[in-house]
Amino acid sequence: MSDAAVEFLLENLKQLLLYNANLILDVKGQVEFLYNDLSLFKAFLKDSTEKRNKNATLQELVKQIRDVVYEAEDTVDTFVAQAAVHKSRSSIERAFHIFDYPAKLRSVAKRIEDIRTKVKDIYEHKKFGFEALQDGDGSRKSKEKKAPIVEEDNVVGFEDEAEKVTNLLTGGSDELEVISIVGMPGLGKTTLAKMIYRDPKIEYEFYNRAWVYVSQEYSRKEVFLNIWGHFAKPSDEIYRMNEESIARELRAFLEKGKYLIVMDDVWTEDAWNDLKIAFPRNKKRSRILLTSRIRRVAVHANPTMEPHNLRFLTSDESWTLLRRKALGGEECPDELLQPGKHIARECGGLPLALVVIGGILLEKGTESYWWDKVAQSVDAYLSMDQEKRMDSFIALSFNHLPYHLRACFLYFGMFPEDFQIPVWKLVHLWIAEGFITQKEGMSLEDIAEEYLDDLVNRNLVMVGKRRSNGKVKTCHVHDMLHVFCKKQAAQENFFQEIKRFDRVTYSSSYPAMDMYRRLCIHSRILNYLSSKPSGPRVRSFLCFSSEEIVLQAEHISSIPGAFKLLRVLDAKPILFTRFPTDLTQVVHLRYLVLSSNFKILPAAISSLWNMQSLIVETSSRTLEIKGDIWKMIQLRHLKTNASTFLHGPLAKSRKRKDDSLINANLRTLSTICPESCTEDVFARAPNLKKLGIRGRLAKLLDTRGASSLFGSLGKLDYLEDLKLLNDVFPDPPSEGKLAGLPQRYNFPPKLKKLTLADTLLEWNQMATLGMLESLEILKLKDNAFKGDWWRPEDGGFRALKVLFIGKTDLVHWHASTHHFPRLRSLYLKHCSSLEEVPFSLADVSSLQLIDLYCTTKSAAASAQKIQKHKKKMKNEAEKQSTKRIVFKLSVYPPDQDQ
Repeated sequence: MSDAAVEFLLENLKQLLLYNANLILDVKGQVEFLYNDLSLFKAFLKDSTEKRNKNATLQELVKQIRDVVYEAEDTVDTFVAQAAVHKSRSSIERAFHIFDYPAKLRSVAKRIEDIRTKVKDIYEHKKFGFEALQDGDGSRKSKEKKAPIVEEDNVVGFEDEAEKVTNLLTGGSDELEVISIVGMPGLGKTTLAKMIYRDPKIEYEFYNRAWVYVSQEYSRKEVFLNIWGHFAKPSDEIYRMNEESIARELRAFLEKGKYLIVMDDVWTEDAWNDLKIAFPRNKKRSRILLTSRIRRVAVHANPTMEPHNLRFLTSDESWTLLRRKALGGEECPDELLQPGKHIARECGGLPLALVVIGGILLEKGTESYWWDKVAQSVDAYLSMDQEKRMDSFIALSFNHLPYHLRACFLYFGMFPEDFQIPVWKLVHLWIAEGFITQKEGMSLEDIAEEYLDDLVNRNLVMVGKRRSNGKVKTCHVHDMLHVFCKKQAAQENFFQEIKRFDRVTYSSSYPAMDMYRRLCIHSRILNYLSSKPSGPRVRSFLCFSSEEIVLQAEHISSIPGAFKLLRVLDAKPILFTRFPTDLTQVVHLRYLVLSSNFKILPAAISSLWNMQSLIVETSSRTLEIKGDIWKMIQLRHLKTNASTFLHGPLAKSRKRKDDSLINANLRTLSTICPESCTEDVFARAPNLKKLGIRGRLAKLLDTRGASSLFGSLGKLDYLEDLKLLNDVFPDPPSEGKLAGLPQRYNFPPKLKKLTLADTLLEWNQMATLGMLESLEILKLKDNAFKGDWWRPEDGGFRALKVLFIGKTDLVHWHASTHHFPRLRSLYLKHCSSLEEVPFSLADVSSLQLIDLYCTTKSAAASAQKIQKHKKKMKNEAEKQSTKRIVFKLSVYPPDQDQ
């Protein structure tokens, strides 16, 4: 995207001039001039956003801008990488290269001068571009309207459909049956299936439920693992099994009881034949709910039952859905009724079309001018068939996106179809790619989440799961929008997708690989790397494989060797048997994910001065970072799964109190060992928001419940999320019992979320946690607390919304309404001794969920009493027309609620 490319290059040049000017001293003047020249493009690109899609002249001008910006970026980045390597050499090596380095300098200076000439030439002859901007409505600005994200599903007109399918699932014979929903893309098959899957009646009938996306291209093993993951976390042994063995294990598990499996978006008869071996015919009224756009697939899966053909929406239903999406529940002004109903009618009863067009109208507000314009655009697609019309509607919505959201939206095409994308990952990638523009008073992460919320509001991105605080946890795009992202990206050389790689198809299908800035590899990664690829312009390399791939010694350096200008490297599926040392020369890296079995990150890691997100997953329980991370001044997130030892700042730095080693950007440190929790370390990260500590926590807390190490946490004024994981391996967890918690004042003042595991604290220590004024989420994982009796103290947990209690020997829990006045969700997992859930929680008006997993029958019975009381309160509230009370009870195993 030209807009994002200009923004990123300008910011990149700015950072280079501010922090690493020593690398470009000999060409600094030319770089400064280039920075000023490119700034001329920024306003023009922003102003041309809406008009360029309909104007061939503008499109050509923007393409020229993109090409020259990429050329400038390649030139500067290549030189910086070479200069960094030159600087890292010893004096003898530099002497050996004494003649070629000045030649490179002269070459770079000449290329920058040539690029500046191109910039000036484009800018001086762009007058025709500005003229194109001025005709007619292009100057009219829309009145932007921000609305809260709509929580409800698009269920307009689906109530009767849902009832029919639900009856098919709950009725019928004892035999395993396949019930299918069929219909064209965008008709709402997945929406209907989700509506049914979440129905309390279905949840009650089928506690063993799993949802799996199949899609056109799928991995059989990954499908089986995804289904297994709904019932239990797959062990390492399961992951190492082949697909046949996993299917056998899954079949044996499902054989024991009644189950429902939703198989969404099945494309072929072969796909059904591939996967059905995992589903036993156990004569327990089990069901498969299958969705497909192809009728013969549904008939093949069950020849004895007619598939449920999903109908189109009526005109009235279409208008209701459009109104909801365009106005967010507000009344429709009279002047919008005619264009609104016209648009709804012409969308042909296709829900996805209505949702996408509704997103455009929501952004435009209630100005009749824009509704009329959208109605005219819709009219232009009337002669097309449904699928082509839907493509045009998506393009229309994309063309109405503001320039800062376009690259963010197209980025969804890089992920596999129907892949549930973790939001933290998406946000970090967007930042590393340079898509997020800094705003005063806001962190880049908060701005990125705003961008995501905007895309959700526009109905272009679908929410998968939400966090306990209501924020989006995972997301994805509809498969038709996914296809659009890939098509649009191909037109703009935005990224290249490589699937089922082999050398013959690669060389013939991807002749212009040098033009692409991003690669996403979905399979046969080793084949691709062994082909000795070259990507001199590639900035992002993302791997998406369902299986772990061990990288042999001869390929360890294949990625840094081939892609020297990488900013993003996500190599999670690739297991590095040793650290690739030449990776430290890829100095533009901003986002790095490594999977490994090594215990040490070398000192040279700190040479990656651009690094923002460093994520290391290792099979080792410990990790030592030899590098001085305080030199990595752009570092925002350091995430590992091991107990990680950080070296503090050097003694000479501490003596002179070198403020240059304070990293104000650092937001995440997780998980570090207790020995690294020193005042010196935390003084260097004053804006830390998330901290995970793993190891022998007794080193953090002495026998009196406080220590100088833990006291340093109290000075982290912005810390919101703290994990304390007591790991005393190879000793058993019982050897790690903590004497107590520190005093309240030792905890970070703004702490919102606290997680404890294996601390074996006495329940009377909860009084300290109850006094943490900002605490909203408390997760007590396995063996966090020990003892058979807990009575909270009055005045505590005033802000607590989510309480999770894992494996514990708690028997008696006495609590009143005023102990948890704002509690919203209660999770009890493996509380195998608990006699009952306190009935007084029924009077907590905010309580919406109780989830019991493997508790006692008496605890389940007490939770049912709470549910009955909540239902009575709901009925009374509805009679008085007061606020609706929402409450859900989930119990597993299901026979505990009898």
